[in-house]
Amino acid sequence: MASQGTLNKVMLIGHTGEDVKMHYFEGGGCVGRFPLATNENYVNRSTGEQVTNTEWHNVVVRNKAAEVCEKYLKKGDKVFIEGRIKTRKWTDDQGHDRYMTEIQCLEFTFLTPKGNSGMNRTKPESTTTNPVQQPSQSNQAVDSPSNSAEEEDDLPF
Repeated sequence: MASQGTLNKVMLIGHTGEDVKMHYFEGGGCVGRFPLATNENYVNRSTGEQVTNTEWHNVVVRNKAAEVCEKYLKKGDKVFIEGRIKTRKWTDDQGHDRYMTEIQCLEFTFLTPKGNSGMNRTKPESTTTNPVQQPSQSNQAVDSPSNSAEEEDDLPF
């Protein structure tokens, strides 16, 4: 059977473990990094005990999207991340090969409501963005028509 293509796509909903850490480059680009925790809950059949397993993901976001994340994402905030898995390889000081698996974020949506951020900063309830394109207001979540004018005042763009 001939290979018809491949897919590398990740979708995560979790809580940030730290504020976004930024790195700026000479050419004007930037990269933001933050850990994201996702949980798996189940009941242990032998003990009946509720068990929670936490998985940590290294999220990388670039350029304008990184700046938006830095401004509005705080430790503990809930966020939806869509992207792809990338594994980096390097050699450490002792000559050992090291690997790090990261989630290269292509789109994201803030899920923490306004005022409930880790540091109580005002931010959009839901923003979807792509590092290549600047987000539009059509991607904003609106609870009701009466809230739309109030929410437009808080847009980060």
